[in-house]
Amino acid sequence: MTTQAAPRLTKAQRRTRGIKRVKRARHLTQIAFAVFIIVAAVRHQTTEASASVDALCPMGAVETLLTWLTTGGLISKIHPSNLVLGVAIVVATILVGNAFCGWVCPFGALQDAITWVRTKLRLPTVGVPARVDKALRYGRFVVLAVVMWMSYTTMKLWFFDYDPYVTLFGLHWLYEFSVEMWPALAILGVVIVGSFVVERAFCRYLCPLGGVFAILGHLSLTRIRRSPATCTDCTLCDKACPVGIEPAKAQPFANTDCIGCMDCLTTCPVPGALKLDAPVALGIPVRRDPSPTRTKEVVR
Repeated sequence: MTTQAAPRLTKAQRRTRGIKRVKRARHLTQIAFAVFIIVAAVRHQTTEASASVDALCPMGAVETLLTWLTTGGLISKIHPSNLVLGVAIVVATILVGNAFCGWVCPFGALQDAITWVRTKLRLPTVGVPARVDKALRYGRFVVLAVVMWMSYTTMKLWFFDYDPYVTLFGLHWLYEFSVEMWPALAILGVVIVGSFVVERAFCRYLCPLGGVFAILGHLSLTRIRRSPATCTDCTLCDKACPVGIEPAKAQPFANTDCIGCMDCLTTCPVPGALKLDAPVALGIPVRRDPSPTRTKEVVR
């Protein structure tokens, strides 16, 4: 008795499987880290057997590092894991780019979940004009400057009282609610509503840690590069990007606002049009793209 061989997958089917595999891996990673943070928060609130969630946020390490460099002292209530995590993420960002925001950050995962809900409900989004979007992105650096200055002058984790990540995942609103939390809850509410209107609005315009990663991105050894020779200008990657950096316009490297989600790479229908490569700015030679052997066609 002979067994019939399974039919070979077409190139389109293999690409679809690859897209689903990467997306599944990213979402599972996000869920795993979110669950870890929630479990740590519950343990801290109920038994105080573990550090609070702000000790597991690299933003605290940034605040502490500045204070240590300028005053020689450490911020009060800082946890050693905070500094270790901060250093590890800085090294990882330089080596492989900003994967923290796209794969690890629980608050980024929340915003992705909001996008999923909005898509299922078919809620409209607001298209932010390019000039307005570019101006609003400087908001991250304004917030970062304020946080750094206040942490330096107060010698404490000043952002802790207003950070929407800490407000939500710290579970203080569940275990020790007080009227003093209203400003933080109001900020969290605005961020959540804004994320329904603009995809990953907090990441794009307000996250101070995102500002740090945007700066470090210029030193990253790995960034997404667009190949003009093979790109068909279909702009499918632009539509897939959750932070709207338009990889299709990369000359040749994608904007350092990239969160490393890889959605553009998995969505691109042309092999080699987008790839991970080393920036020319670091003096590392980049392979020249082969001359196109066919006329570009717009993928519809």
